[in-house]
Amino acid sequence: MRKRVSKAVLSIVLAASMVFAAVPAVMADEITTAAGEDYSDREVINLWFWGAEPYAQEAMKALLVDKYNASQDNYQLVVEFRPSVDADMTTALAANQGPDIVYGSGPSFVMPLVEAGKLEPMDAYSEQYGWADKILQPYYESGTVNGTLYSLVNGVSTMGVFYNKKVLADNGWEVPTTIEELEAVMDKALEAGLYASVTGNKGWQPVNENYASAFLTHVAGPATMYKVLTGEESWVNDDVKAAVAKTKEWWDKGYLAGSDYVNLNFSESLALLADEKAPFFIGPSIAFQWAASYFTDDKTENIAFVPFPATEQVPDTTYTLGAACTLSINANVSQEHKDEAAKIIDMMMNAEFMQEMTAAWPGYWGTPLKDLSTVDTSEMSYLSSSFVDVVKSISDAVNQGNFGYYDNVFFPAATQQRIINIDEVWFDTISVDDYVQSIQDEFEVEFEKGLVPPIPKPSGVE
Repeated sequence: MRKRVSKAVLSIVLAASMVFAAVPAVMADEITTAAGEDYSDREVINLWFWGAEPYAQEAMKALLVDKYNASQDNYQLVVEFRPSVDADMTTALAANQGPDIVYGSGPSFVMPLVEAGKLEPMDAYSEQYGWADKILQPYYESGTVNGTLYSLVNGVSTMGVFYNKKVLADNGWEVPTTIEELEAVMDKALEAGLYASVTGNKGWQPVNENYASAFLTHVAGPATMYKVLTGEESWVNDDVKAAVAKTKEWWDKGYLAGSDYVNLNFSESLALLADEKAPFFIGPSIAFQWAASYFTDDKTENIAFVPFPATEQVPDTTYTLGAACTLSINANVSQEHKDEAAKIIDMMMNAEFMQEMTAAWPGYWGTPLKDLSTVDTSEMSYLSSSFVDVVKSISDAVNQGNFGYYDNVFFPAATQQRIINIDEVWFDTISVDDYVQSIQDEFEVEFEKGLVPPIPKPSGVE
């Protein structure tokens, strides 16, 4: 049965690779509005973005680029979609070049750029646009360094369980509410010749951090991680070791797509989930955007999402606070361009933009707003409205203090890289004890340099 499923993987990989190969970068001379207006005589404001799927690129063009370009007469916004955006950004900024609006894969990506003086302080713009008043405090503060704002999170993300309703129903399996129930279903799925869950890090090793972050939240626990991240307690403690060991247990049992983990990306994983090859996709909520390509027609409502199940250590519904990306301003552009960049960022930090973008592009633009009451889902598709429900639940959890810490938001850069390299433990390259010590070694240096973002206090911490 495993051999048959692997053939399914191969066909999906080939199809998906042809789709992604066809996604070009959008260059300045290709930008026009939906109405065909030519803005080539205007000064260009650049934004580099990751290589989103074609439907998502079209949504961003219509709802951001075209709207901004039609709103004034002096500038044109040009978005380039780059699969290698993180590497491109780091290289360009090091040479005092790069786009006006700086994309980052999370606040931890931003910290070294701030240290190097590559990003513009945004406090004046925050006061102008009222960002501190409307953005959830943990997310707003995660973009600050020594009290100064340098980035804004564009959308929230959390770890949870996507499941195929039909697979569960056909096999008589219940939606899991505890980790023991989740593992029991995954064991049964393996016995039935299915994947326990589908996921993978092909082409993007940071996928590993999803599972490390989840278990640091749900096994080590938010209170322990708060003490670790604030320097009150060392990483070298039994709770953190238990969390790392749990990820190793899942790897050894084949819960993370087995040997196909290194051969799958999220798009291919969601395709397999839609094709009923697994009951679960355990991963970040931003995966709604890939689900939209595969859960279509009569499959549309086969998918659903629940928060990561309860554990003995963390029995209440708790969300790991992650970010889709961050938006900053290049310190090495003109003042006029900085002002326009801030204006464009503000366009993306409101409920109206979230509603429009989520309707067209579910999963990515879960703007971390304190007030989401004006986001109307009545005309949205099933996937889009489901994603809004998740974002609202995260917002409620933040207000109640029921949250843990995604590494891409709350860990400094070198510490985050050690989290990403947790596959060293999975492949038996390093022991759990030595791995945890290596995290502590990196964290100590960064903590002393003041590179740890502000850490919000969860419930249960005095």
